[in-house]
Amino acid sequence: MEEGSRNHRSARRSFLKAGATIPLGLAAAKALGGKGAGLADVAAEAPPMPTVALGKHAISRLISGGNPINGGSHLSRFVDRSMRKYFTTERIQEYLGRCVRAGINTWQSSGNNHRHWQQFRKSGESMNYIALAHASTRSPSVAQAARMGFLGIAHHGEVTDRLFKTGKIDKAREFLKKVRDAGLCVGLSTHMPAVVDYVEAKGWDLDFYMTCVYERHRSRDELLKILGHVPVCVGEVYLEDDPPRMYKAICATRRTCLAFKILAAGRLCQSPSQVEQAFETTFKNIKPTDAVILGMFPRWTDQIRENAALVRRFGGGKRATRQG
Repeated sequence: MEEGSRNHRSARRSFLKAGATIPLGLAAAKALGGKGAGLADVAAEAPPMPTVALGKHAISRLISGGNPINGGSHLSRFVDRSMRKYFTTERIQEYLGRCVRAGINTWQSSGNNHRHWQQFRKSGESMNYIALAHASTRSPSVAQAARMGFLGIAHHGEVTDRLFKTGKIDKAREFLKKVRDAGLCVGLSTHMPAVVDYVEAKGWDLDFYMTCVYERHRSRDELLKILGHVPVCVGEVYLEDDPPRMYKAICATRRTCLAFKILAAGRLCQSPSQVEQAFETTFKNIKPTDAVILGMFPRWTDQIRENAALVRRFGGGKRATRQG
């Protein structure tokens, strides 16, 4: 009994401490496990999420990424397992609802996650969906994606870069013609500034790029040439000189760019100040018409609310209007 009393007092002190640093409505929402009217109250009090135009749509400058839900941390297989265990079907639906209430109106993902998106929409919620796909993708097909109401499709970045390195990049262009014919927004994902430069020079018919700010998949020979040695973590090397190169490519195109991995796949999350610095740097170096894609794993902290607040702080401005 005495032990239970101490635990109760300790929990109450923690709750009151949190209430001193975050809005009361959010503290109440946390006490309820992030459900119910508390979150809606907080969203109503928060400033509007800045948006940018993409085709005929206005999308939030913060887009939810799909990797954590897919169990792809780009950190370790142990984090992958933790993500897969956390994101049950029920939690995915709750997560999407929390995103919407935080002002995030777009989800970028791949694989079968469109099924979770469809389920979310059937519940009466509204959210845009941008998929990654390529010529070998069978489910869903481009035609099926159009019928389901996807906002757009971007050619998968890993495949894009492989085709570029082997001189077969025009295969991506042929696939994207099918996306255009289906009436969807057309995108190209890449981890390489050289791809953006090439496609711009060739005048491809695109609406947007998905631009990874780190070229994380260099070969051993490429790393040896750049660094003079090969790190142990070959295949997942994040170099601090990479973002400026991609920012230059982003600013050289008039097309909307959706910058991703701005936190180096979690490597820049060791402190709140480090996360804040990454957001500030990103928004200072991309165009006002660009947005960021961020995978979020809200198991330990309310990353949805935290990241939305940082986008409002550093990426604020006029809200986009629909075009056409």
